[in-house]
Amino acid sequence: MRLKLRVAAPVLLAALVAPLFLASSASAATTSQWAGWAPLTGTSNNYTTTVTVANDPPLIADVTSDSRSGSVGVISGASTWLAAATPVGAKYGSSQGKPYLNLRPRADNATSPSTTTYTFRTPTPTSGWTFVLGDIDADKVQIRAVGPDGVPLTTAQLGYRSSFNYCVPGVCTPTQTPADLPAWDPATRTLSGDPVVNPKSLDTAGASAWFEPNAPIASLTFVYTRVTGFPVFQTWFASLARDISGTVTDANTGALDGVPVTLTDANGTVVGTATTSGGGHYAFPGFLATSGYTVSITPPLGKIAVTASTAPADLTTADAVVDFAVRDIIPVAVSGTVKDTNGHPIAGATVSIGGVSVTTNPDGSYLFDTVPVGTHQALLTQPDGYTQTSGPAPFTIVSGSTTPITGQDFVVAANPTISGTVTASGNGVGGVTVSATGPGGTVSTVTAADGSYSFPRVPAGPYTVTVTPPDGLVVDGAASLPVTVAAVDVTGVDFALAKTGDIAGTVLDTTGAGVAGATVTIDGPAGTATVTTDQSGAYGATGLVPGTYTIDLTLPDGYTTTDPLTKTVTITAAGETFGAENYTVVAPVVVPPTTPPVTPPATPDPGTGPAGSGGSGSGTGGLAATGSVVDATPALIVGAALLVAGAAISVGRLARRRRT
Repeated sequence: MRLKLRVAAPVLLAALVAPLFLASSASAATTSQWAGWAPLTGTSNNYTTTVTVANDPPLIADVTSDSRSGSVGVISGASTWLAAATPVGAKYGSSQGKPYLNLRPRADNATSPSTTTYTFRTPTPTSGWTFVLGDIDADKVQIRAVGPDGVPLTTAQLGYRSSFNYCVPGVCTPTQTPADLPAWDPATRTLSGDPVVNPKSLDTAGASAWFEPNAPIASLTFVYTRVTGFPVFQTWFASLARDISGTVTDANTGALDGVPVTLTDANGTVVGTATTSGGGHYAFPGFLATSGYTVSITPPLGKIAVTASTAPADLTTADAVVDFAVRDIIPVAVSGTVKDTNGHPIAGATVSIGGVSVTTNPDGSYLFDTVPVGTHQALLTQPDGYTQTSGPAPFTIVSGSTTPITGQDFVVAANPTISGTVTASGNGVGGVTVSATGPGGTVSTVTAADGSYSFPRVPAGPYTVTVTPPDGLVVDGAASLPVTVAAVDVTGVDFALAKTGDIAGTVLDTTGAGVAGATVTIDGPAGTATVTTDQSGAYGATGLVPGTYTIDLTLPDGYTTTDPLTKTVTITAAGETFGAENYTVVAPVVVPPTTPPVTPPATPDPGTGPAGSGGSGSGTGGLAATGSVVDATPALIVGAALLVAGAAISVGRLARRRRT
């Protein structure tokens, strides 16, 4: 049963003891639900929560974030919600009074983006849900999604719909005019505010965009990058629900009550059960509006489905109606089961007799009727990941017999499973892609929220298992491990990851002005990076692997300082951000040029010599030199070359401003 909750703003979700759904009517046949959030727990740069996007079937994600701060709740304000007039509100209803997630960057600089990952406990459906990213302003967010097979989603599969401003006209006035609309870059899967319209990242009229993914997602990641100021990134989720209903009738007697009905989702999970009543009716109300559902009936004893006992149901665009009809079994009936060695039923397995095929029910049973006279053999098409260990013997139906043939059972053994965990600082990491390459090729999967993964029912043989660390993490140890699969499960194929860190700072003169062009060398475990400060005096290096780093400043010509030119920091597996490795330098004193004195020329002595002859003379005199020769050495400009594996060097403006 859905819960309807009235919430008065401001109210923090921490006051709620469990995630709740807030439902509103979107149409006569469709209901919309804005996601419920658990309280945000943890500490700066290490937060967790859960979000429940849908109730039936449950669509829940475990959330981790390295944001420096954040909150979950119903935010007060004149227009801090997605109204029905917005594009997303027109389809999913207004979000007024519904909670959403607010997060800050990892650090207040342009070189420390925050990463927030949603690890879904079951793969998302291919329709019927949305996520909305708000308050983009001139900042940006990159979207990454990985399917349950470990393959990243394409841009088209992310399902970008449109960008919009959610602030109600006349209620609130944006700081920035005209309003800033985020731009979607399909090449980089990045949503960015308009730096031309809004160069200072001022608060806007709710710069937002919405998405409706059309492929299953196991892990969804948002990488938020601050441009300037103190941004807050907003996230909403919502879903649609519709109904499945139908009837079961007997071809001879009409409506049939008391028939068990089972609903299975696209992941093969039983998500609902019902029993026909009130004239053969059944219903599964309020299920996530997507495709991939299967409705199955278990016919009463002595009955068989007229066509099939299983049928698909699609809620993508409307409610689904799935009807069944049964009839009396016509001799001779043949029945049996398909189960694994632990007695668990194998649903959907194909069994054939004489070229006619049926599939097993959710309880693993199957049944044929009108099997003719003669000798027959029930055959099983081996299910993927299983090996048949036993099967029934041939049977014979004699002329005139009406006795059912029962006990035509199959037993299958599951192939071995490879499993392990991926951790960072001893904690499981969700949403990480792990691949196994073996006799059947390469298969991939994504870790659950607790870091666990498995490759169930793989063929025997040698395998290489490889972990692919997500951005912001590196492998601490071997990235690939060899294993051999024989007759039993292979467990404990574990990997350790470490967070990467950041180093940033400024070089300022004694007046507080930035010193541009200063050379900073950062030396660490994997190499050396040389960067130069920008116009504001800022420098930075991101994606640094754990280890000890030395930071050396080369003073620009003429500058002096009393600060140590070398600093040392240590980044651990926790991935610290050292954002204040600053230097203060003294600018050179500029002496204005002076005009040097000029020595007047000396008066020459009169010469001596014989009269009347050409004579000869001598004299002395001189002209003082003026000016000076200056040795002008061009400044050496060194380009930044980052040798640290997996690191990305960026220089960003560290100016501070406060959003309003």
